Amino acid sequence: MKQVLINVIKFLFFLGLGVFILYLVYQNQDAAYREDCALKGVPAAECSLFQKVINDFGHVNYWWILAVLGVYSISNLSRAIRWNMLLRALGYKPKLINAFITIIIGYFANLGLPRMGEVVRAGVMARYERMAIEKVMGTIVVDRVMDVISILFITALAFLLQFETIWAFVDEQVSLSERFGGVGNLLIVLAVSFAAFAALIYIFRKKLMRTPLFRKIAAIAGGFWEGIQTVRQLDRPWWFVIHSINVWLMFFAMTYLLFWAFPPTAGLPVIAVLVVFVFGTWGVVIPSPGGMGTYHFLAQLALSIYGVSGDDGFSWANISFFSVQIGSNIIGGLLGFIILPIINRHTHSSASVSTT
Repeated sequence: MKQVLINVIKFLFFLGLGVFILYLVYQNQDAAYREDCALKGVPAAECSLFQKVINDFGHVNYWWILAVLGVYSISNLSRAIRWNMLLRALGYKPKLINAFITIIIGYFANLGLPRMGEVVRAGVMARYERMAIEKVMGTIVVDRVMDVISILFITALAFLLQFETIWAFVDEQVSLSERFGGVGNLLIVLAVSFAAFAALIYIFRKKLMRTPLFRKIAAIAGGFWEGIQTVRQLDRPWWFVIHSINVWLMFFAMTYLLFWAFPPTAGLPVIAVLVVFVFGTWGVVIPSPGGMGTYHFLAQLALSIYGVSGDDGFSWANISFFSVQIGSNIIGGLLGFIILPIINRHTHSSASVSTT
């Protein structure tokens, strides 16, 4: 009961954080939109950013959205194949369909609690494939390490190619926090808080190492490490690398296709797609449900570098965010919970997973 209460509190906290950031972005952009309406002589009663977003959803080319969801599925298929390669290196023979569906379920879980998806994904896969959950988590750590390497590489590439453009944009802004109200300040506070927390852990590391909790974590880490070692045991490491590249190529393609789905962004160059993709990716990395609020803020910021107005940028961020989350992660996650027991009905799985 206590753990359930803690999880509920965590869920409400991160959901509230995401909604709060989204609210700040909306409030500040709505104020700017109303000022623009006043300059154009548009009556205040006919000037609503919320209504504009709704109208913009009506002007979206949903054939492009379907293409986005198809490309997203290809990305998840590559991720599932890559994950199965790691699991097979541990001696298991998991079904590809199980890996694919549990990945979608993991994304669905992230909408409730940031990073909870990894735990749910490991638990569901371990249950249906009768695997040790610690080893499964170890392979997911490898999966995330590859993602971190990919994000850093793509970020470096974007800044290398567009450093002057990005720097010129930043130089033009008197204050990003002034431009976006309290959102910039909030992100700074979060970054400083994280740095302070990390410093405290480092200062008291010797005392923490003597606690029972630390020893328990160390034991679990041993299982993780065994999972991580699977990279060295892969039969076809280059195939693993190819799928790792394809995961992120498909993510990039999703942003490119989403540009074509919305008229104000349809004519932007590919380099703009790369920068928006990088900014949006970091928006998802920041702990909030699926990147809610943080994705909107950073994607809108990146679009403004290339001359897209704030209101159009806000609409595009919502189209991108909700198309993927509703069209794939929510519907797919819910269907996954229904489908998994059916396709595994002949598998003698149990909640108590062997640790051998």
